[in-house]
Amino acid sequence: MSADAKTNDVLEAPRLGEPYLLTPGPLTTAFPVKEAMLRDWGSWDGDFRGMTAELRRELLAIAGDGSGEYDCVPMQGSGSFSVEAMLGSFIPRNGKVLVLMNGAYGQRIAQTLKYLGRAHVTIDKGDYMPPRGSEVAAALDADPAITHVVVVHCETSSGILNPLREISEAVYGRGRKLLVDSMSAFGAVPAGVDDFRYEAIVSSANKCIEGVPGFGFVIARKSELEAAKDRSHSLSLDVHAQWAYMNKTGQWRFTPPTHVVAAFLEALRLHRKEGGVAGRGARYANNRDVMVAGMRQLGFETLLGDEWLSPIIVTFFSPAHPDFKFERFYELMKAKGFIIYPGKLTVVDSFRIGCIGQMDAHVMQKVVAAAAESLAEMGVDTATPPALALAERARLAA
Repeated sequence: MSADAKTNDVLEAPRLGEPYLLTPGPLTTAFPVKEAMLRDWGSWDGDFRGMTAELRRELLAIAGDGSGEYDCVPMQGSGSFSVEAMLGSFIPRNGKVLVLMNGAYGQRIAQTLKYLGRAHVTIDKGDYMPPRGSEVAAALDADPAITHVVVVHCETSSGILNPLREISEAVYGRGRKLLVDSMSAFGAVPAGVDDFRYEAIVSSANKCIEGVPGFGFVIARKSELEAAKDRSHSLSLDVHAQWAYMNKTGQWRFTPPTHVVAAFLEALRLHRKEGGVAGRGARYANNRDVMVAGMRQLGFETLLGDEWLSPIIVTFFSPAHPDFKFERFYELMKAKGFIIYPGKLTVVDSFRIGCIGQMDAHVMQKVVAAAAESLAEMGVDTATPPALALAERARLAA
């Protein structure tokens, strides 16, 4: 698709002077999604119970569950609430977890497991590289006590898209189980039950479906949901209890985010209209390609090689120029209508630009123009990164 192609007839500029959110969620939403929140809903009312049932069906359809082996359980709170709910519900207290890490969110999973008292080991690939299937296989062969593997699908601290298919094949080839944090990939990157095998996958309303924050959801094999009874460490984060109660009553156990659910249903409608996962993913990938090409023309360079760039968010090295200060760059970009994201790396200075939300290639061209203007206003004549940063990337990629 060319940069000039009209990708979607629901895209529209933010209203009331809102800046574009170039972040991995919350993100810029369509006006009809915002508008859907103008009505109040009774959490026990039959109409709202119908809305809950609809969103569960729609998400299972996106996951491609034609066999009826899986079910969808929405959970109140942020995405991290749902990740913790998945870990605490599906990993037995005597289980042992292999956590695949290459950024902040893999590290958060390990931290969560520590809070939960679940035994775990890690493969930490740092900021630049993905865990590979062969490494997972070797770790599982070396430690028969490992029962589960947990991985982040798209690690947004670096922007890397991890190779889930080969990881899944290694896990199930050795008789273990896979749990996936697909927070920033589900809905735009293939993550269905036929794309790669898993026991459970989690995501959130305010990511690639383009809803607003307020709930996450767990899509899990029904046999795993049944086995999770009385296992959770938490009353509120008990996935089995939420699942059983929803199936019995059609209601959420505790007060649901009613307006967020209404907005999400509208976001799902727009997702279908755009062509589902394939259509949404194509627009995001085009956003990335246009933006990365333009930023490289300014001298910026990506943290990752092209083969690992996700269509969700891209990390750039901060320029080596002494007059470049991220805080100033951020404010200049915001004044031009674009909110970017600070870096979250452990080794080098960086920043991130998201590719998701109600944006297309035309918007990304404006992002690049705004970056060029902001550099000029800062007196930065080149955005070339430090030589050491490029050398380290090359060393690790070799």
